[in-house]
Amino acid sequence: MGTPTPPKRGTRYWLMKSEPSEFSIDELKKKKRSRWDGIRNYQVRNMLRDEFQIGDYALFYHSSTDVIGVVGEMRIIQGAYPDPTQFEKGNKYFDPQSTKQNPRWIAVNVQFVSKFPRIVTLAEIKNDPAFKKLPLVQSGNRLSIMPISPTHYDRLYELGQQKT
Repeated sequence: MGTPTPPKRGTRYWLMKSEPSEFSIDELKKKKRSRWDGIRNYQVRNMLRDEFQIGDYALFYHSSTDVIGVVGEMRIIQGAYPDPTQFEKGNKYFDPQSTKQNPRWIAVNVQFVSKFPRIVTLAEIKNDPAFKKLPLVQSGNRLSIMPISPTHYDRLYELGQQKT
């Protein structure tokens, strides 16, 4: 069973959701690095801008699909910068209120670390008492990105490494 890449001091841990029809772990694995964009929630934008740091780790979570759950691991390799999609007319993330002088939306760059041998399903997470305080299972939490504790991160990673 593998162990997560050893973190640097001060590393934060995140869970980042994406619909596989939009962007999947397999696409990130193929590209190796990618921009994480399209965030249009002010609370999440503020986290990206104020809390994300190069070297942080994130679990990749597939949502709105047949099997919902944690599918892999990635690292933050570039901190917050203006999301270019907000300026692209015709892009579904275009924001006519955002200007280059005063951009509203933020992106970060991520790097593929690993795809888990198995999906840690949402049902499994909800049924595990160890995740009772995980933000993902808290009622009313619909954020696409959320901080998670090192303990939760390590446990999700460990579950993802188990053979089915």
